[in-house]
Amino acid sequence: MTNNPILVEVLRGSTVESLHRGAVAVVDADGALHTRLGDIERPIFPRSAVKLLQALPLVESGAAERFGLTDGELALACASHGGEERHARTAASMLAKAGLDVHALECGAHWPYFDGAIKAMAAAGETPSALHNNCSGKHAGFVCLGCLMAEDRDRRAFLSGYVKPEHPVMREVTASLQSTTGWNLANTPVGTDGCSIPTYAVPLRHLAHAFARTGTGTGLRPGQAAAARRLREAVARAPDMVAGTGRFDSRVMAHFGERVFCKVGAEGVYCAALPELGLGVAVKMDDGNTARACEVVMAALIETLLPLDDDGAAFIAGFSRVVLKNWNGIEVGCLQPTAPLRAAT
Repeated sequence: MTNNPILVEVLRGSTVESLHRGAVAVVDADGALHTRLGDIERPIFPRSAVKLLQALPLVESGAAERFGLTDGELALACASHGGEERHARTAASMLAKAGLDVHALECGAHWPYFDGAIKAMAAAGETPSALHNNCSGKHAGFVCLGCLMAEDRDRRAFLSGYVKPEHPVMREVTASLQSTTGWNLANTPVGTDGCSIPTYAVPLRHLAHAFARTGTGTGLRPGQAAAARRLREAVARAPDMVAGTGRFDSRVMAHFGERVFCKVGAEGVYCAALPELGLGVAVKMDDGNTARACEVVMAALIETLLPLDDDGAAFIAGFSRVVLKNWNGIEVGCLQPTAPLRAAT
C-alpha cells in the first residue's frame, strides 16, 4: 500500500501542502485491464460502494415487482442517503408495502448526515430512528426480499437477525456479491459494516469487473443482468435518493443520467459503471479520505474516460479541480489530480 502512487495533491497557493495516495482499477466487462494504478490485487473492504450489487437480489427475486417498488424506492435501496425527510419517508414506504414498519430494520439509528435535516429535527424536538440511517433504504430492500422469501411464514420472525451472515437473506446478498465480482468470499477477510451486515474484502480489480458487468450485463445470468439494468434506470430517474442535496453521487448522476453510475463507500472507496464504454471503475484511497480526495479521483476518471460535450466537461471540471476558499471567501488553494492519474487513463 505504501507504494501506491499519489493521486491527489492539495495546494495552498502554489505549494503542495498535502498528498493523497491510492489505487485505481478500470476493467472491461470481459475482465481485461484498461487502467491500473497502484496495488489493485490487495483485497479491500468496499463498504457502501457495492450497494448496487447487494440490491440485485431484491429485483431478480421478484420482490421489487411483488411489492410495487418505485424508481425512488429502488434508488434508495442502492443509497447512502443524507437522512433527509424524503429519504426517511421513502424507506418507510418500502417497509409499509411489505406490511412492516421501522421496527423491522436492523441497521441502527443515527442523526442524518444532511445538516438541514439535523436542524429541522432538532427544532421539532425529534430524535432519529433507523429510517434516518444512511443505509435504511438498503435495509428496507433486504426486508422486502426477506418478506418474499418468508412465503407463508411469519415475516417478522423470519426476518429476525437478517443482518447475520448465516441468515437466508444475507446469504442471497453475499451470493450476489460473489457472483458479480468472481471473488471467493469464503476465503477472504470479513468484517462487520457500520450498518451491521458483513463486509467482505475484495480486490479493486474484481470490484471494477463487477461494475463493468452490471453496466453491460456481460457475464451475468439473464435475471441478474435485467435487475442491474432496472436498478441503474431507477437511479438515473431518481438520483437524489442515492445521496442527497449537494452530494457528489446525486449531482453527477443527475447530470449524466445512465451514462454514469457511481457510488461512494466509507474509508475512501468509490466504484462506478460507465455502460457506454463497457468499463467498471474501482478506487481506494490509502488514507481513507472519502469527502475530498476520493471524489477528485472519481471526477478525474469520468472526465478523462467519458466522451463529453462542453457542458459535461465544464460540469465535471468543478469536481476534478476543487477550489479551496477561506472564511472570507478568498481563494487559498485547490485539490487537483496528479499528472500520473491524468496520464494513466
